[in-house]
Amino acid sequence: MTERDIIIGIDAGTSVIKAVAFGLSGKQLGEASVPNRYDSGANGAATQGMDRTWADCAYAIQSLGEKISDLPKRTAALAVTAQGDGTWLVGRNNRPVADAWLWLDARAAETTRDLASKDIDVERFLATGTALNTCQQGAQMAHMHRHCADLLDRAESAMHCKDWLYLNLTGVRATDPSEASFTFGDFRTRRYSDLVIDALELKSRSHLLPDILDGSHQTHPLTAQAASETGLLAGTPVSLGYVDMVMTALGAGVYTGTPGAACSTIGSTGVHMRAVRDSDINLRGNSGYVICLPADHMVTQVQTNMAATLNIDWALRMAADLMSETGHPHDYADLVARIDGWLARSEPGQILYHPYIS
Repeated sequence: MTERDIIIGIDAGTSVIKAVAFGLSGKQLGEASVPNRYDSGANGAATQGMDRTWADCAYAIQSLGEKISDLPKRTAALAVTAQGDGTWLVGRNNRPVADAWLWLDARAAETTRDLASKDIDVERFLATGTALNTCQQGAQMAHMHRHCADLLDRAESAMHCKDWLYLNLTGVRATDPSEASFTFGDFRTRRYSDLVIDALELKSRSHLLPDILDGSHQTHPLTAQAASETGLLAGTPVSLGYVDMVMTALGAGVYTGTPGAACSTIGSTGVHMRAVRDSDINLRGNSGYVICLPADHMVTQVQTNMAATLNIDWALRMAADLMSETGHPHDYADLVARIDGWLARSEPGQILYHPYIS
């Protein structure tokens, strides 16, 4: 009998959808990935095809199976996480209502400003530990409720990206404690909060919020349909992970038992976070996030820069262009002089740099 000695991790990020195989000791054994794609539209729209996202995820798992012998029989379990925030609406027969609104989507900006200006938003912040942001599902659903109610009328569940993939893997509609609490709940109870839902003016839409499932304690079996599409075995246990930010931080050692442990990660979003007990959170300034860790009473307090590697990519491309002009490397002072010359040859206003690049 083949030993079940592999755990598969799935991360559907903003840039890449990845499937990674790990041995039971944590050693990485192989990976496969598919570039992610999303569409931009009017008024800051940023959307992603939900069926395409699932197909890309399934293809990444299939590709992983081509690299690792006997992967289906060796897989003990798989876990799924993904980009956070955004709104992935599911309707009848678990079908998408429309393309997902990503965290990059800016259409809810006006609604977000209005909600954040109300007195009750202070109480909402004290419950969630999270400042209201256009990228969040709560703000986006509030905007839909005001301006395109038909989307919510046709929906049966409001999910996040990982929740949508988990639905396709297991047939179960659920979300995890981290995204549920920083969007619609209280990080102390890890449950939905009526106060928060009321502050978002979504009481009439609360039936769209799925059950909260802690994947560190409960799994569901891979369905026969998902097995056919991924190449894995039906019945393989599937875990719904917490949101990608804290999963990355957990792997980087943010929760080690050492008081005040912290880490920074640089991805599509730059994130700075520290681990702290939920009873020790200091909420001041109405900014950042508080996101639950899969450990009793432990959370991360988070500050973000919503465009991190995009800025690094821009700087590297600029440096590469400069170096190609010279044909050989230069020391720092010489490179600065050449940058000054490059800028001097440009017309005023021709070169503009803004640190939020989408």
